[in-house]
Amino acid sequence: MQKKIVSVVGARPNFMKIAPLEREFKKYPDIRHMVVHTGQHYDREMSGVFFEQLGLSHPERDLGVGSGGHGEMTGKIMIEFEKACLELQPDMVVVVGDVNSTIAASLVARKLSIPVAHVESGLRSFDETMPEELNRRLTDCLSNLLFVSEPAGMQNLEREGIDMIRAHLVGDIMLETIQMFFPAISNRKRWEDFNLQPGKYALITLHRPSNVDSEQALREVVDILSVIDMPILFPIHPRTLKRLREAGLESTLTSKAGLIITEPQPYIEFLSLLQGATLALSDSGSVQSEAAFFDVPCLVARENTERPIYLEQGTTTLVGRNKERIGELVTDVLEKHYPHATEIVKELSTDVGAKTVKIIAENLI
Repeated sequence: MQKKIVSVVGARPNFMKIAPLEREFKKYPDIRHMVVHTGQHYDREMSGVFFEQLGLSHPERDLGVGSGGHGEMTGKIMIEFEKACLELQPDMVVVVGDVNSTIAASLVARKLSIPVAHVESGLRSFDETMPEELNRRLTDCLSNLLFVSEPAGMQNLEREGIDMIRAHLVGDIMLETIQMFFPAISNRKRWEDFNLQPGKYALITLHRPSNVDSEQALREVVDILSVIDMPILFPIHPRTLKRLREAGLESTLTSKAGLIITEPQPYIEFLSLLQGATLALSDSGSVQSEAAFFDVPCLVARENTERPIYLEQGTTTLVGRNKERIGELVTDVLEKHYPHATEIVKELSTDVGAKTVKIIAENLI
């Protein structure tokens, strides 16, 4: 009889992490792999197009939870995912990353005595004002199998008293997904659609509450763009656009010379833009690993990162919203003075999905 694995996705970064796993699960005839989409991100640009581009199976269940506050969203996901688990009867649940869908599905599965595997375990920013940090820590406590993306993650888990027999250092699955789709990314040349030249524009993504949930922070973000002396492409997150409109700053942003605002980009298109960029300014976790893969300088508009390996071996520099510091680093980048990614980054992308699925298969009861 086939064993049933349910992988849970909900937000934009989750979809890319599932693609290598689904590819590997297909090599195991005794395993039936199913995807459950919570609907945390639910429009086509933030969700549907990723299934199409990544070749993911149509979700076995779409919970249709939608947006809401953290408590509301987590609660809705738990209610609907419990129903899905009772219907599907999975032998293991796989969760990825650190979004509300991750912790909600983990709680439900363990309360139903279903083993949980957490992909991208052990990451820590040590900033408990970030909801993702709480989601990460709690999910790691609950999970039976912990798949860790970088050495610091193993150290974090051991320091927290986790039984390390559960933890496996497998590498960064985001990087393997880039490897899978690298030809399509390189051939896309998405910058041409915006009349931009490769190596002559900045790519901006900002959406975290620390940067967009207060008017003062938003004003600083808008002001920072004035020190980036090149064309800027800003695929704007719906959350960021909503906050700009509420603060009356949308017209201030759109009036800036050389700034192109566009909708969130599908996976292939976004990575094509990142590959062609001079630099990225972002508060995203995944962009740090993706920028390192392409050796693109990544200025992170945060005071901390859960991915220290990309500070040490990648192209990440923490800048917060320090306008002067960002201006200096932009100058350095234009003068070709910036840290380059080491070979360790490429090593982190090797056989991540295969190693992960092999361990899962060995642990199915």
